[in-house]
Amino acid sequence: MAAVMTERQRCPWCGTDPQYVAYHDEEWGVPVRDDAALFAKLTLDTFQSGLSWLVILRKRDGILAAMDDLDPVRLATWDSRRIERVLQDERIIRNRGKVVAAVNNARCYVELSEAGRSFSELLWAHVGGKTIINARGRLRDIVDRTAESESMAKELKKLGFKWTGPVVCYAFMQAVGMVNDHLVSCFRYDQCS
Repeated sequence: MAAVMTERQRCPWCGTDPQYVAYHDEEWGVPVRDDAALFAKLTLDTFQSGLSWLVILRKRDGILAAMDDLDPVRLATWDSRRIERVLQDERIIRNRGKVVAAVNNARCYVELSEAGRSFSELLWAHVGGKTIINARGRLRDIVDRTAESESMAKELKKLGFKWTGPVVCYAFMQAVGMVNDHLVSCFRYDQCS
């Protein structure tokens, strides 16, 4: 008797695109604690603002290659000539405001680091240092901002960060496992809890 293959139940937002499915299955909602990795993820979320995450996934390798792997220490050294040069690169999201914000945010990150502050600790403090586990049954139950993302956005703004409003912050929090917004029916829900 042949074994019956059953399709895993996933959050429906990832559809069937292989790259989107892999992102959902392997990355989204997995806790990230590394300072530089969190900076890179936050920067990608700022680039996503107003766009589909699938657009960012398809351009991610190009963005990383063109923008010094989103290394905040290297990005912080960029001048206006370097910004102009990268804006000609078709591999990235060529939005001047977003690129300028990425460089600005890298400088803010470096200032924090030089002051002895952990970027990870600063961000994770908004969720009490551990993942908030939601129990969403339907996509429409998922919100686009919370008190925690409002608080994070406010603190980042106070520190000089740009393009990190509460909606961007919440998408970032979902991506880096600060909140588990996998639907309860999704096979990743328990794995990320």
